Amino acid sequence: MAFASATQRVGSFQVNITRLVLATIYLILLVAALRLDINLSARQILHLSLSGVVGLSLGDTFLFKAFQEIGARMSMLVMSTAPAIAAAGVLGIAVTVAGVSIVVLDRNGSEEVSMTASGLLYAILGAAGQGGGLILAKLAFREGEVNGFVATGVRILASLVLLLPAAVMTKRLSNPVRMFARERKAFLQTALGSILGPFLGISFSLMAIEYTKVGIAATIMALVPILMLPLVKFVYKERLTWRAVTGAFVAVAGVALLFLR
Repeated sequence: MAFASATQRVGSFQVNITRLVLATIYLILLVAALRLDINLSARQILHLSLSGVVGLSLGDTFLFKAFQEIGARMSMLVMSTAPAIAAAGVLGIAVTVAGVSIVVLDRNGSEEVSMTASGLLYAILGAAGQGGGLILAKLAFREGEVNGFVATGVRILASLVLLLPAAVMTKRLSNPVRMFARERKAFLQTALGSILGPFLGISFSLMAIEYTKVGIAATIMALVPILMLPLVKFVYKERLTWRAVTGAFVAVAGVALLFLR
């Protein structure tokens, strides 16, 4: 939700790169302070790097475009299909997509931004990217033990290796000091989101995959659309219909069905 608000102010590309740079700084300081083991095999580095490119460079770029067009709640609801995509489970995907469809077809709710076909496409591509990134990250953990914060650092650095040159060549990245001096609220939202998202959220999700069953972890992580319901109700003053609430629960049930059956 912090990122969604920031993208409305300064754009998706600016927020995506800024939050990754900030998260990199947090991670370097943490790894140095705790003296975490950074010795990884070449295959682990390769898998984590590819995971970062697919999940963060590509998947999250599309997700942030979706934030800009259709808002946080709808984007994260579509993103709940990511675990199902990662597992390629037909039944789980069917139920999850059915839940998303219920909400998409609900025209009575009050969205924070207009619903667009391109926004939904961006969210679907974001889900595909994150699902693919999850698969690649799992391969790194199968090679041997990896600290979650170290793994996140490798993923983020690899994503920046792709994103920063692309930003320079396409001239899509504005001077961050000048831009955020004008948009201080956007910077605070991006800084907060970078702590909750790539720094803590991604790191803990990788730890969850390592230390518990993937199905349990994926199902809990797919609860985001449900956990967001009271927030969008009371923070954004968005009117939620029973159809929208039901669709969110059905979507998450599809993920649970996929992994916990």
